[in-house]
Amino acid sequence: MIPDYWLQAADELSSGDPAMAELVQRYAGVSLVSRGDAFGTLARSIVGQQISVKAADAVWRRFAVQIGEVTPQRVLEVGPSGLEGCGLSRRKTEYLGDLASHFADGRLDPAAWSRLGDDEIIAELTAVRGIGRWTAEMFLIFHQLRPDVFPLDDIGLQRAVSARYFVGEKQSRRVLAEFGERWRPWRSVATWYLWRSLDPVPVEY
Repeated sequence: MIPDYWLQAADELSSGDPAMAELVQRYAGVSLVSRGDAFGTLARSIVGQQISVKAADAVWRRFAVQIGEVTPQRVLEVGPSGLEGCGLSRRKTEYLGDLASHFADGRLDPAAWSRLGDDEIIAELTAVRGIGRWTAEMFLIFHQLRPDVFPLDDIGLQRAVSARYFVGEKQSRRVLAEFGERWRPWRSVATWYLWRSLDPVPVEY
């Protein structure tokens, strides 16, 4: 289901920005899509850290089969010993347990997030072991569909901005932040289109 702001955002981003307008036209009819529940999305991001997409998919499948149902309660019920043999490192097992605890005791409450700003949600998520700012920003973009997230530390975003606006010259984080101001309040949408300039197949989390 297309986010309700998408068409307005695409139209406004295209105005006065030929490079963005070209991308918006090329990928008309495609947009961000939110998949899965909050816990499953965050658990999958932890499982996939520092390994290839193919390896992450294989570990995730074994993990999901082994616990039966991907919920905080099941992760806590099976415990670390119940996650052995599915390809998770000891550290990732600890991270998943901490994530499950945060959901189970209400420190992470998806029902409350609609009332919170982006930075407040990032602060809550990064209190979980194994979740850094980049992961939290990806969650805001792909799961919460927040329209104005600008992940400055994302390598793909950095590459795309350099390629399309600075003739391939890498820019500092400060320059990237200042340049991104032109896309407010739709920086998530701009980022999504810039990612498409590198990889036409949309990533879904």
